[in-house]
Order: sequence, then C-alpha cells, then structure tokens
Amino acid sequence: MKKIVFAAFCLWSMATSYQTVAQTVKKITSANKVIPVPAQVEKITKKGNEIVIPYEKYVLPNGLTVIVHEDHSDPVVHVDVTYHVGSAREEIGKSGFAHFFEHMMFQGSDNVGDDQHFKIVSEAGGTLNGSTNRDRTNYYETVPSNQLEKALWLEADRMGFLLDAVDQRKFENQRSTVKNERGQNYDNRPYGLVSEYASKNLYPYGHPYSWLTIGYLEDLNRSSLSDLKNFFLRWYGPNNATLTIGGDVNTAEVIKLVSKYFGSIPSGPKVAAEKFAPVQLEKNRYISFVDNYARIPQLRIVYPTVRAYHPDEAALDCLAEIIGQGRNSILYQNLVKNQQAQSAGSFNSTSELAGEFTISVTPYPGKSLADMEKLVNESLQEFEKRGVSEDDLTKFKSVFEAQAINRLASVSGKVSQLAAYETFTGNPNKITDELARYRSLTRAEVLNAYDKYIKNKNRLTVSVLTQGKEELRAAEDNYSIDESKYMAIDKGYNGLKYVKARDKFDRKKMPGNGPNPVVKVPAFYTKTMDNGIKVIGTENTEIPVITLLVYVKGGKLLEGKDVSQAGLSSMFANMMEEDTKNYSAETFSKKLESLGSSINVGSTTDGVIIQVQTLKKNLDSTLALLEEKMLNPLFTQEAFARNKKQTIEQITNSKRQASTVASNVYDRINYGKNHILGLPSTGTVETVNNINLNDIQHYYDNYFGSNDARVVIVGDVKQLNILPKLSFMNKLKANKFTLPSVPPAPGIEKTKIYVVDIPRAAQTEFRVGNVTGLTYDATGDYYKANLANYNLGSAFTSRLNLNLREDKGWTYGARSGFSGDKYTGAFTFSSGIRADATDSALMEVIREVKEYAEDGITPAEISFMQNSIGQAEARQYETGFQKAGFISRLLQYDLPPTYVQQQSTILKNITKKDIDAIAKKYLDVKKMNIVLVGDKDKIMPGLKTMGYEIVELDTDGNVKM
Repeated sequence: MKKIVFAAFCLWSMATSYQTVAQTVKKITSANKVIPVPAQVEKITKKGNEIVIPYEKYVLPNGLTVIVHEDHSDPVVHVDVTYHVGSAREEIGKSGFAHFFEHMMFQGSDNVGDDQHFKIVSEAGGTLNGSTNRDRTNYYETVPSNQLEKALWLEADRMGFLLDAVDQRKFENQRSTVKNERGQNYDNRPYGLVSEYASKNLYPYGHPYSWLTIGYLEDLNRSSLSDLKNFFLRWYGPNNATLTIGGDVNTAEVIKLVSKYFGSIPSGPKVAAEKFAPVQLEKNRYISFVDNYARIPQLRIVYPTVRAYHPDEAALDCLAEIIGQGRNSILYQNLVKNQQAQSAGSFNSTSELAGEFTISVTPYPGKSLADMEKLVNESLQEFEKRGVSEDDLTKFKSVFEAQAINRLASVSGKVSQLAAYETFTGNPNKITDELARYRSLTRAEVLNAYDKYIKNKNRLTVSVLTQGKEELRAAEDNYSIDESKYMAIDKGYNGLKYVKARDKFDRKKMPGNGPNPVVKVPAFYTKTMDNGIKVIGTENTEIPVITLLVYVKGGKLLEGKDVSQAGLSSMFANMMEEDTKNYSAETFSKKLESLGSSINVGSTTDGVIIQVQTLKKNLDSTLALLEEKMLNPLFTQEAFARNKKQTIEQITNSKRQASTVASNVYDRINYGKNHILGLPSTGTVETVNNINLNDIQHYYDNYFGSNDARVVIVGDVKQLNILPKLSFMNKLKANKFTLPSVPPAPGIEKTKIYVVDIPRAAQTEFRVGNVTGLTYDATGDYYKANLANYNLGSAFTSRLNLNLREDKGWTYGARSGFSGDKYTGAFTFSSGIRADATDSALMEVIREVKEYAEDGITPAEISFMQNSIGQAEARQYETGFQKAGFISRLLQYDLPPTYVQQQSTILKNITKKDIDAIAKKYLDVKKMNIVLVGDKDKIMPGLKTMGYEIVELDTDGNVKM
C-alpha cells in the first residue's frame, strides 16, 4: 500500500482530551538568568486504552513551536527540529539549496567543532540524521534519556550560531558530497533520472516542484557561500521551525531546557505560505530520454492531482490501490500476470502544493512502450466498467490502519507524526480528522476522483529509452518547456542580517550526562513443540500488533550439493507466495489485506523465513491463512513460468546496476565460481534455467519441515494465548536432513585489482577485503573484531568516512565491517567513489587500513568506542523488530540470556593490545581482493600506476580475454 503523506499519518479509533490554557508567560529563576517559560497552548491526554499520541504544545516568544510527548516505555529520547523549508522555497538557477544546507548543518557551529555533531551524538550512544523534501527539512537524533540536554544544546547551537563557522572549505567539501549523493542515487543507476524528467515537464517552468530536491549539478556548481548563508538567514529562524521532543522525559523539565537554549535566539523573517495554481495540461504531453544504465525501457504516466489534506486525497489513494497495487490490482492482472511486463503499478503522492497520480510500467524486452500505453488505457477502461467494490474499500482501510499503527512502534515514529502535522496543518492532533476522512471514504468518492482527475484527462507520458532502441518510445515527443511565461518571485533575500543570541551562560560548555538510564533486556519465554520446533517469544503491549518469524531449515546452502541449480531456494520462496490448494494467490492476498495483515516469504543462507505481521484483533484469521500457506501450497506451471521469467529478467537487469555487480563479483572472487557462497542468492541466468517445477515440489516435500525449525513471537499477546494457536505447525513433516558443509574459501596469494567496466559510469563502486573465516561469536574474536572496526569504518566519524567523505569529498559515504554467520565471515570495505578519484581513493583506503593494522588504535578512539557502543544499549530493544532480533539470536546461536552483560564486560575491559592484535591478524592489505566497477576508460590509467596486477572481468566475474 502507498505512502502516508509527510512521513506518516496515524489512523485508528481514538478519543482525545483537549485543554486550552491561557496565554500567560511564567518565569523561572536559574543560577544565571531569569528565563521566560512559554505558556502551554494545548494538551492532549490519553484515556483508558485509547491509541493516541499524548502531547503538550508550547510557543516561545521568538515563534518556536515546541511539542513534548512523554513516553516512559524505553529509556530513550527522540529530538526533531523541522524547518518549514524544502526545495519548494528555491528559485530557478538555485536548485538544491535546501538539501545542500541540510549537509552544512552538520559541519559545526560557534560552540561545536567541525564534524563534532556526529561525534558527540555517537559518543553519547545516539544516532542522528537529517532529511529534506519538497516542503520541509528536519534534523533529528535518538539518544539515551540522560543525554537530552546535550541534544538540545547541539540543535540550538546550529539554529542560532551557525554562519560564522561556515567557511569556503566546508562549503566546497559538502558541495562535493552532494554531487556524489546525486551520482550514487540518481545519475549512476537505472531509471534514476525518470522523476527529474517527469517533474520538469509536468510543472510549469519556475514552479518549485519542477526540479528535484537534489537539484541540478550546474546550479550546485554556480552557487556561492553567500547564497548559502542568505538561505539560512531567510528560512532558518525559530519562527519557521517546530521542535518536537518525545520519549522518557519530564515535560516541565524539557520546557525549562528549551527556554534556556532556544529562547534567546532571535526570530527570523516572516514566512508566508506558498500558493500555486493547480497544474493544467493543455494536451497529452509526450517526452522521452535515453537512460545510459537501463537495459529495457520504462513507461511513466503522470496525472496532476491535489495537494496533501485535500478532500479528494483519500479517494485518489484508494484508486491507486485498486488500479495498480497488489496481486488483485488491474495493472497486475493485465500486464504482470499475463507476462507483458515485469512490473506495473500506480501510486498517488501528495505534497504541500500539489500532487501526482503516477502509473509506471517496466515491460519485458522487445515490448514497445506504445503497446504498454495501450494496455494501460485498456486497464483504465476496465476500471470504469468494474467500478469500486465494498471489498476494495475494506481492504484499503484495513491496510491503511495497520500501517499507521505500526508506525507507533518507536518514539521516533510518534515524534515524526506530531512534527509533520504541526508543520503542515498547525495541529499536531490532526489524526482525528484524518481518521474520519479515511474511514468515511465511499465508493462514490473514489469514482468521482477518477472522473475528476483521470478519465479523459490530459497527462504526461515519459518514455525511458535504451541506447539504440529509441523506436520503442510510446509516441513522438510533442512538448518542450516554455520559459517565456516565467516571472521571478521575490523570496525576501534583501537586507538580511545575522543577529546572534546573547546569553548569560556559557554556550561553549557542553552539558554533561544525566543519571544513566536503567536498561532492561526483554523478558522472554521458550517452548518446544511436540515435533521439536523451538519457540521463543516476548510480550510487548505498546501497540496492538503481533509479529511472528518462522524459520524453516534449508536455504542457499542446500544448493551447495549442486551449484548448477543455484537460486532454487529463492525461487521456492517466490513460489510459496503463489496459490494454495484452497485459494488462488489473488484470493489469498485479498483476504490478507482485508485484515491489514502481511505474510512474506524469503530465503536466507540456511533457511526459508516467513514474516507475519497482524493487528491483535485479527490474529486468529491471520494464523489461519499462515496455516494454509505453510501446509497447503499449490505449485502450478503457470505461476512457475511467470516467476522464472521475472527472475531471469531481474538478474539480467541487475548487470547494469554497479552496486549489485560489485557485490556479486566480490563474492565470486572471494569464494570461487563453483562455491555456493560465490553465487548470487537469486542464482544466475544459467542456473535458474536449470530449475523446473518438479524441483520446487521436491524442495517442499523433502526440506520444508520441522527439522531444526524455530518460531519467534513478539507483540501484544500472552504466551498462554499464542502457543495453542500455533499447534497447526505440529503437522509439518519431520524431514531429517543435514545441510552440506561449507567448503573453505580459496586463499589469496597477493592483492589484485579486479576491474568491471560500466561505460560512462559517474562513480566507481568499491569492494575491498577478504574472507576472514570469522564465524559469528557473541563474545569471541568476531565480537572483538567489530569493536576493532568501529573507529576504522563503522561509525560516521570513522577514519575511512572522515577521510573519503568529509576531508576529500569523494563519496557520499564509506564504511568497512566484519560480517559473519555460522559458516563463514568476511571483512569488506564498500563505497561509491567519484570516478575521477578512483585511484586516489584506493590509495587512501589501503593506507588507512594498513596504518590501522600496523600502528593500532589510539586511546581516544578506544574511549569513544566504549562510550558510543556502551550507551547505545538504551536504543537496542525499543521496537518489536528490535526485540525480535534479540531473542531470535538467542535461539539461532544458542546464546545464554546473559551474553549482553558478557559483551558489556568485554567492552569495558578491552585494551589497545587486544584491539591491535585483532587488527593485525585480520587486516592484511597484502592479501585482499579489490573489486572496482566503473568506467574503465576513466579509471584504468590511474590504477596502472599503483603497482598491482589488474584483471579485467565481465559483469558475471569471468575473466575477459
């Protein structure tokens, strides 16, 4: 099911208590200053078993809106500062500023040193980030509850004391980082630019939605430091921001701290709401472009629709689901199931100023986009005939409700909802209106939305074409952008002045820590079923949701008996999503979605995993469907042929995706072409072609059983209630078999460079490392190796990331790590690096790893690592999925419940000698495989000067002759 506008909206049955408080200003006296404390504007409380986000709202004299949500279920706090500015506030020729400035906000301020924001939050055991979209930019951190004041101090400092710390060096560095981000996420991947072409041709020239948030490279190149400073002065005032704090806090204490750190920051220029006329297309527009990375074309059809919170928004959301989401959708039935297209779907997206209803189709090779457009048109006509059923509405509302409730699993999810509602509606308690709007949706409203926005309406059609196949476009281009009617809008940049807050306390003094929070690992229960299936569970009553993970032994390792059928377990998992003996896949999906539940099947190295999620009220009905899926699958030739064809196309298409190619080739080099771990989990075109329907049935009959199976349960259900409901699993066969042993990886005689050519690639994908043989061990060398790597390549402030991203500006991000399971382990450095810096970056990677192995860790790094990892435990058990991960590891690796305490002891007592020994043992740069996937013509000259043997490979990892 599609998005929920502006991060997440929560819809469910609730009642609230609203209290208006007189607008008086109180005062409290601190040791340093009389601080004005704002009056409470409103208070929402929870009664009984209501599902509601309680909060108190305040407004400071400088215009800063403050929302506080108390949630004492876990010892964590989430702080979010949302500024009501996104790319929609930008101008022609200055695109990308909002996103660019998001990066600059992490570069230090008057009282926070360069790159210290990440370091301080990380060392405090927290995590942090920021994001920008069309209409807002937000900055957020989740920290242990004793670190709240530190987080507020950091956010206040960059709100009020940023500009003097911004210099040309930082500006250029982050400009390079943003360019790398654009290269990684847009320019260097198949179909990465389709949204950019759609936006600039759908909206009028100059409309702020006519460019993407990332902006254009040419605009980034022409921007100046003064432009960026003016952007901050215009939009980053407290009067254009909402500060939302949620978690294990006391509201009165929070307001005191907010008043202290934010209260003296001067208000910024007034910010008025933007208004633009709805988009009207004068004709059906056709445009096309050639995608360097795409192997097959793609069709994108876009209808202009309505802004967020418009009365027709819910109807358009439902319409998109009926037409193009899920197995029962019209597009799936007419295009995907009939094997005309690999994928086909529709979605409705809404933003503050406008919205789009989009249909996207990726056909099979050889199909023209004109044929795909014809099928889309026929599908729309079919909708007109079939209309909207009550089942359609029930399914839509159930899935919507379930997804909304699931977003309440974390305090960050609750805070994000409050912040978004306040920013865009002025009412954090908007969920009541949203509930009524979606729950009251009628068939007539959906049909009316179709008539108003889709039926016979002009639209934009984008043809994404491949090299030499331009004849496959949907129609000849008939539209060019008209710049003649553009009139620049005064954005209010004249006469801006930077005025700093004046305080009587020392802002340079970083706040200390509060009392350490008490962290409790989840209580759990265990049970062994009659047929030997092991069960582990934990009760979690925060939201009325239950999650089950069912593990059945098998998976990729089974294919080690005969690698000629690599990908069999993945194909089996796909087929388990198809028909059962009593339901077609479509009927099964409809029943599941009408409950707001999900059952997903996937394969892993040593098993098949079934993930189940359901609302508490629908547990019994969902488990009945799970029983049907596990005990009564029906493997048909029609479904098998379709899945096989889709899998082969996905494998073939992935050879144009540099990151996928790099990972697959890296595994091939590390393990060898005849080693099961050297092959992709989906297999290759050749191995998938060797799989037939009988192999799927044989897998189920011989391997899908109770042998070493396990079940993980997390959610709002008691042990005594859930265990009897799982008794159907006793009907699973007791298939007895042993997984093939994993052969050792071939040794590495010397370091070599393996180059895979992707012409015109903007970046080079790096994979550098080797097979360590370190299997998962919660308290042994594997755990210690991850501690050793933390400062090398795991933390944001690690040596590798600071060097390659923050200092050099060559990448959007760089990291290294030790991975391991029961069977093997590896050390890997990975990154997407700017193409023209490939050789220089490789020299830096080798140098950093070598120096770390030879010279070891510093005392300061040990202290940082111990503080960061040690205090992060407060964040490890908050959500249902986190709890599931913890108790699942107990069962999977037969760990004692006290292993977390054992890890804590190791962490506290580990020494430089211990870490240095690990690094020296496992980080040998003379015996590593270097895989580089990029434009050979650009990168090869520099690589040849480095003294390594260079081997050219194709995208499958075969040596090119």
